[in-house]
Amino acid sequence: MGRVWQSEAACGSSSLPGVLTVSTVNVNGLRAAAKKGFVEWLAATRADVVACQEVRASPDSLPDQLAGPQGWYAAHADCSVKGRNGVSVYSRLELEAVRVGFGEPEFADSGRYLEVDLPGLVVASLYLPSGDVGTARQDEKERFMKAFLPYLAELRGKAESQGCEVLVVGDWNIAHAEIDLKNWKGNRKNSGFLPHEREWLGRVFDEAGYVDVQRRLDPEGPGPYTWWSYRGKAFDNDSGWRIDLICATPGIAEKCTSVVVERAESYDKRWSDHAPVTATFDWSAACA
Repeated sequence: MGRVWQSEAACGSSSLPGVLTVSTVNVNGLRAAAKKGFVEWLAATRADVVACQEVRASPDSLPDQLAGPQGWYAAHADCSVKGRNGVSVYSRLELEAVRVGFGEPEFADSGRYLEVDLPGLVVASLYLPSGDVGTARQDEKERFMKAFLPYLAELRGKAESQGCEVLVVGDWNIAHAEIDLKNWKGNRKNSGFLPHEREWLGRVFDEAGYVDVQRRLDPEGPGPYTWWSYRGKAFDNDSGWRIDLICATPGIAEKCTSVVVERAESYDKRWSDHAPVTATFDWSAACA
């Protein structure tokens, strides 16, 4: 089992609010993001829960304002390889339980998956591996996908039996459809848009039973994109990918009232190559 670190002090609530707001963002290095604006964003956000990916720092190496910010409970799962991966969850609500990994030994210490329990809700922060065709990284990605799909189905079934809902949020590193990336024709043979990867993500929806809440509200697209390469004019031209997803079990997905991609106003105001994705749920109606 991988290592998990949880903050002990926060001023939060032990029950879910009537309207629940959840954000996810790949920070592309938490300490670097903090120097560029993440700390200010976290202080200003109205989100009740914030999931972060690609933290790339051990919890004990983070300053207090990142390890356990005032007003937040925090849980972190780092990678056994220093400076790689890492996922976190910040919550204004008290965490009932924290779990790291999804039972697959190869990825137990990889810093790619972290679950927290809130009253009636499981929130998971996911950083699915990226890859390059024909490399060991792609092989790792596909092993992760193979093991993760049945776990997702199991997680949903277990939650349903307990009267709970599930949100699996984060960087999925796969664009599902042509409307999910600007240059889809040029990426048909690249990792992240390979036919079998797209089919796998479709199985997350069709077989495991999760709902992409962005596409439920906006089925037509294109975008909105959530990641833009730092190279060239990708951000300025909005030549991006929609790979940061909030996937929900059907009960809470039906109560999602909005999803917003918090795209920076300009290139120089970015603190990551990804933008936060923020969803709002009418949780009181979900529990009625």
